Amino acid sequence: MNTLSRRGFLAASAAAFAAARFPRAALAQATAPLGLSAETRTLDINGRAATVFGLAGPSGQGLALEPGQRFRVDLTNNLDVGTIIHWHGQVPPNVQDGVPDMPMPMLQPGETRSYDFAPLAGTYWMHSHVPMQEMRLLAAPLIVRSSEDVVMLGGTMRPYVWTINGAVWGRHRPVTARSGERVVLSFHNMSMMAHPMHLHGHVFQVVGLNGRAVSGAVRDTVHVPPMTMVDVALDAGEAARWMLHCHHMPHLETGMMTEFSVSA
Repeated sequence: MNTLSRRGFLAASAAAFAAARFPRAALAQATAPLGLSAETRTLDINGRAATVFGLAGPSGQGLALEPGQRFRVDLTNNLDVGTIIHWHGQVPPNVQDGVPDMPMPMLQPGETRSYDFAPLAGTYWMHSHVPMQEMRLLAAPLIVRSSEDVVMLGGTMRPYVWTINGAVWGRHRPVTARSGERVVLSFHNMSMMAHPMHLHGHVFQVVGLNGRAVSGAVRDTVHVPPMTMVDVALDAGEAARWMLHCHHMPHLETGMMTEFSVSA
């Protein structure tokens, strides 16, 4: 396992579940709530076992929602202490905001509470609103995908592996488009390293920074800082397989590459 800070934990755990992507239409139509569990787990910190908290969703630490999917979550407290979770960056009804006794009390051990609201698209996180619990890593990514093609950038220093959408080259899933189609790629960097992302055969314009619309420069490579979202827009060109990769060579060497597959 890895040597992790709190933010490093969020970055690494995002990469762990980014690959588990279900069909978007199926998820948007799903009615069953997602399960989320506040629980303990063990990490290896510099060769020593450390018991920390965590928020385990269906595919690992955290939650990822597809476009149009409601935030329908059953939160279960599997800790031996009371807790409550705040959905950072979201605007739920006040009763679901996740602050102790404002107005709901903390969930007691073994208790399950249901949440249901329309989420805001973007890359956020969720955390206990009991400060010492957050410091013990009772926090995780909360990603609500928009209709753009989301490209998740992740990886860790130990082991030294860098990924796109949770996968290395050879295990990748292509990003697809039709020739002439206007495409928005949304780079979500959930790692603690910057990534200069380069697309072969195309130029693009930067149109968004952390959810804020901009009219940026036209280029073929964009710098994506740690824990940041950068959106680029382009017109899909020649029908072919085009490489999309991090241009930091040590990252590329470990497999931080996918393909932009354009069909006729």
